[in-house]
Amino acid sequence: MVDALVAPGYWVCPKFVCDEIVLTLAREAQTFWQANAFRQAQVGAGPQRRLRRDIRSDHVMWVEPASASPALQHYLVRIEELRCMLNQSLYLGLQRFEAHYAAYPPGSFYQRHLDQFQSARHRVVSCILYLNADWAPTDGGALRLYEREGGGAVDVLPQAGTLVVLRSDQIEHEVLRAQRLRWSLCGWLRLDDDPF
Repeated sequence: MVDALVAPGYWVCPKFVCDEIVLTLAREAQTFWQANAFRQAQVGAGPQRRLRRDIRSDHVMWVEPASASPALQHYLVRIEELRCMLNQSLYLGLQRFEAHYAAYPPGSFYQRHLDQFQSARHRVVSCILYLNADWAPTDGGALRLYEREGGGAVDVLPQAGTLVVLRSDQIEHEVLRAQRLRWSLCGWLRLDDDPF
């Protein structure tokens, strides 16, 4: 993973967590969805935050680690291991993890973007865990990763248990239009203080 984050800037790991954990997280996301706990996602940060359905049409629900279920706690422990490894190997100074569930109803998408805001550079490494069983290419919703310096693009299907890790400030990506309800747990290893 460390080598992949240096070049090409992203890492794809199938079966990052076991099937039982993924299934439990997917059920939790569905329960929150049915309880109307998700909100329409916005773009931008701070005063520039806006609802722009022409740019992104997914829905999100932020995770509170203090009230995390055992399955979510298991995942957060795995991410904490990654944080420590990246700090030891790449000296990134990552301090914490923030995350939300993301739901893409049929027809939803997110246009090409970076995860790091121009006005706030706290997000350093993005982590996306997919929760979708039996996802087929015809279901759409692939994550398209754009390689640096015009090197082409790679599509990753949002298969259950797959983790994608990428540099928030370097790898542009988009979510192609989903044809069925698509679930993920998206988060960022970040700095608490903006060093720029």
